[in-house]
This record gives sequence, C-alpha cells and structure tokens, in this order.
Amino acid sequence: MNVALGVTGCIAAYKAVEILRGLQKRGSSVRVVMTRHATEFVTPLTFQSISGAPVITEMFAPTDDPEIKHIQLAQSIDLLLVAPATANTLAKFANGIADDFLSTVYISTTAPVLVAPAMNVEMWAHPATQENVRRLRERGVQFVDPEEGYLACRTVGAGRLAEPDEIVRRALALMGSKGGAADLADERVLITAGPTHEALDPVRFLTNRSSGKMGYAVAEAAIARGAEVTLISGPVSLAPPRGAITISVKSASEMHRAVMDNLEDATMVVMAAAVADYRPAGVSQQKIKKNGGGIAIELEATDDILAAVCGERANRIVIGFAAETEHVIENAKKKLAAKGADLIVANDVSAADSGFDVETNRIALVAADGVIELPLMSKREAADRIIDAALNLRIGVPAV
Repeated sequence: MNVALGVTGCIAAYKAVEILRGLQKRGSSVRVVMTRHATEFVTPLTFQSISGAPVITEMFAPTDDPEIKHIQLAQSIDLLLVAPATANTLAKFANGIADDFLSTVYISTTAPVLVAPAMNVEMWAHPATQENVRRLRERGVQFVDPEEGYLACRTVGAGRLAEPDEIVRRALALMGSKGGAADLADERVLITAGPTHEALDPVRFLTNRSSGKMGYAVAEAAIARGAEVTLISGPVSLAPPRGAITISVKSASEMHRAVMDNLEDATMVVMAAAVADYRPAGVSQQKIKKNGGGIAIELEATDDILAAVCGERANRIVIGFAAETEHVIENAKKKLAAKGADLIVANDVSAADSGFDVETNRIALVAADGVIELPLMSKREAADRIIDAALNLRIGVPAV
C-alpha cells in the first residue's frame, strides 16, 4: 500500500515519526510531505532517513523529473494521511485552497483521505474549525478525532493528537489492510439497514426516520476490510455499496424472511436497521377516505428479527442496535440481556448531531463485559469501531 503522509506545523509533528514507522512495519510504502511550518518542528532529514525517500517540502523545488510532482503523487497513492492536521490545514482543505504541495495533493487525489487533527482546545472547539470538519466529513474525509489531555499550551481538553498506534490502525483499516492482510477476510457479514414500511392502505404506510446511513457505513467498512457482505436494506435513497450483495425489502416481514434466508452462511450479523415494532393489523385494499372524523388503527407486533437471529446464533457474532431517546445505556443493557446479542450499539436519536439522517454519530458499545461511550465521530469511523469490537469478540477478548 502506498501512503502519502502529510505533516503540518504543530508540536505534535514529532509523533508523525512514530506513525511513519508504524505504517512501514505493516508493509506500507510511505512518502512524506511536509508543510513549511512543519519543518520548524522536525527536520525533513529525520523523515527522509526513516522513509528512505526524499521528503517533499516545496511546491516548485527544482527537479530533473519531468512529471508534475503533485499529480504524480496524488495518482499513485492508496491513502492520503495528514497527521497532525492543524486548524489552518483543515480550513484549506474545506475551502479548496491549494497554495502548497500538501493542499494541492489533497485536491488532486481520488484516494481516501484520513486526517488526525491536533491543536489547542479552543481552536478545536471554535465554530469555524467545527464547520470545516463538518464540511470535510460530508465530502467523505475520515477523521481520527483528537483526544482529551494535557496540551502543549498547558491547558487540558480535546485537542491532543490521537495515539500513533490508533492512527496507524485507522489508516490500515481504511485501506482494507492490517499487517498486509484484510482483517475481515474470513468473515461473511450479514447487515441490515434502513427503515421498514408497514402498509396501511395502497398509498399510506407507517415508518420511521432512519436513513440507512449507519448500516451502509458498516457495510462499506466491512467491505474495505475484506469481508464478504450481504446487505439487506429497507427503502433508502442511498446507492448500494460497491462490492456488497444488496437485497432490497420494504416491510418488517420481508426483512425477517430475507435475514433468515441468508443467515446460514453468515459468520457475523450486524442488525443496524430500524425495523418497525408494530404494523397495522389489517391492510385496507382501497385508499382510506377522509370522513371528517377520527380513525382508529389497530396495531400488531412485527417479528423480532434480532431475537430470531440470536436464537440460531451458532458461532456467529451478533450485534444489535438500540435507537433511544432517554436512558440510553440502561435501555441498551436491557436489550442486550433480553435478546441475547453479543453487543448492542446504542445512541440517542433525539440529539441533532447523532440522530437520523446526519453524517455523524455518538454511540455507546454495550457488552456483557462493560460499556464504552465514544465521542462524536463520522458514521464510517463509528462503523470501524463497531467492527473492531466484533473482532475482539471473535478472538475472545473484551469487546469494550
């Protein structure tokens, strides 16, 4: 795998040396691009000595190579990783400013982009920075969010560069590689996503606000990490993930049937769909007319798909989801016990930044061995964390 490692100007630049070594140890070829300010913290010679290749620091440095350097590099990489990424770099990327080699590579490449920000806590929290982060996430840029801790400016809070090992892990996962091999290569993952539509009459139905984005993100992450993926999707407006077998359904009963028909070959099941709990007990064959008065609709329970899968679990890893509006962890623990799943992914869907039809999520992973509440992140990042927990369960270590 070919990686362009962008290093920008902040004190955390020295940690990029560890990131470089971590990528190399796992078989990646790394070309380092440094901004002018980055060279004030670490010398290019350090990165050149470790990478074994010249370090790019200038946009217009003289060269005997007739190729246009930034285009050549942009077209040859499997990943652009920027670590650390300053607030200035995020602003450039978000606004399409290409005034140095790194920002020009960013705007020229079609490879996945992963950034690991590092800055003062107030700079990270500033509305301008958060708006730039939001815009980049919407464009598909992945983030390894900064951690909380003691910062170089002698303040405490979010802004510290994530640990190099975590950045390397995320980079390898994004390229579908871990130690040179996909870590889900032996898994056949069955995923459900989206809402269901429960017919009331020929023109009306009961449904919910699910967009399917979380389930589709899990499918994309699993494919990137080498799994064979079957995605059973309710009605959504998303394009099917490339590389997945996608089965489209409408109702809870159709989803139940599709899941059970495809369960035998699955080694891992991720139930991310927001399946209706109830449906109309009777469906009118004609459109129900408005008569000026009220109307009573009798409802009946739908099939409990998660419970059905857990009842035939064999050696499968089974992960359920809990979309809650209150007592999130408490309700997720109850669901874990009641259904018999290995893991419940819970989130508060009443929150504006982690509810339905947004690009971010704030999830809690609830397992028998404990609970971990994760910070706000992109749904693709959350998908990778869910897969990491599933793999931990596979090898018999704590999921959280």
